[in-house]
Amino acid sequence: MIKAYQEQRNFTYDWIVRTRVDGYWTAPLGPEFFVPGTYLVPTGSSFGGVNDRLGAGDMNTSIVALSRLSLIPQLDAAGKHQLNSETSFRAQLTTQNVSYVAKRLPFCIVSDRQYGFPPAHYGVPVAAMSSPGPLSGAKCRPCTVACRDKCVEDIMKGLDQGWSWTNWEKGTLHLCDAHGEWESGWEKIFDRMAGSRMASERKRVWKLKVRDCVNEFEEMRRRTANWEAPASAEICKLGLGKAR
Repeated sequence: MIKAYQEQRNFTYDWIVRTRVDGYWTAPLGPEFFVPGTYLVPTGSSFGGVNDRLGAGDMNTSIVALSRLSLIPQLDAAGKHQLNSETSFRAQLTTQNVSYVAKRLPFCIVSDRQYGFPPAHYGVPVAAMSSPGPLSGAKCRPCTVACRDKCVEDIMKGLDQGWSWTNWEKGTLHLCDAHGEWESGWEKIFDRMAGSRMASERKRVWKLKVRDCVNEFEEMRRRTANWEAPASAEICKLGLGKAR
């Protein structure tokens, strides 16, 4: 899709950022993170490889980083087998001689999955979205903080740093007890933490009817050069949780 759009418009991107729709950002991705010839990834949550929850690079490095499927034969030829997403990501960069750098980045991945608390050695710590951060793509949710300071230090020192781990020093990480569903009243926690603009948007989306959601997606589709997605009505019914 990137190459097709460049050919249509007769230009080449200087930088390409691969991100996720479930990311919550607490600050911009500053210009200091964009280094020609070096692919940017977050620290932590490497699962034995490289954290793949965000990536940014110039055109040459991005061509390799975004070839998640087409490089599989070359990884196989290099003896790289039985890889998870993170280890295959590292292998595709290293086998193609692409330099990468891991930096602490100001975002987390909003999750409604349930994880044991306190997390065991290979457990998954779930950050409070209100943490000072940066959280570098750690799992997060809006919650009443269950663990901070010395409690965080004790837990994080017991986790495997090559697994689901994130930076926690100097009070940058607060933890949720994520063994159950999101707590009652999470909306007020989010609104207070995120600020009035984002709180207003959350309330607006919460009240959306399917027809209004479809109209918004159709307007976005009209403004998009290349659109590959399910029908707007299908997206809206899944996202809103019910036909409203």
